[in-house]
Amino acid sequence: MNNIVLIGMPTAGKSTVGVILAKVKGYDFIDSDLIIQNQENRLLKDIMVQEGIEGFISIENRVNASLCVNHSIIATGGSVVYGHEAMEHLKEIGTVVYLKLNYETIQERLGDTKQRGVVLRDNKTLFQLYQERCPLYESYADVIIEAEHLGVEELVVKILEQLDSL
Repeated sequence: MNNIVLIGMPTAGKSTVGVILAKVKGYDFIDSDLIIQNQENRLLKDIMVQEGIEGFISIENRVNASLCVNHSIIATGGSVVYGHEAMEHLKEIGTVVYLKLNYETIQERLGDTKQRGVVLRDNKTLFQLYQERCPLYESYADVIIEAEHLGVEELVVKILEQLDSL
């Protein structure tokens, strides 16, 4: 299966870049957060309120671990790296690309974490979340893209260049 899986923090540009990447490559575009909402018939933030964070992560893991697609760009939710089965499956069906940004950029772009449906435990700060997730993103990534100061078009070009060199 030759899919491209985009991982990274919320606001890293996974969905935005994913759509353009799909057009450029002639691939389908899949936003795993939308698949979750569709399968669960509720919004991500409602799932988090009703099921709690662990419940949401379990659902996200199940949905991502069962994706069966080909020639697709898959934009994942930022918390996908908490699901071991999902990440193993995504690595099997595609090349995992980590869009890496500085904490300050994420913080600036993010605004209201609750409204964005960010998986943030009550006792954790955004910075702690960032520190917790970055090593996970790096451990699962086949390719790491330094996305800082890059516009969407530049990011797409950089991803394509990195993938071509694999």
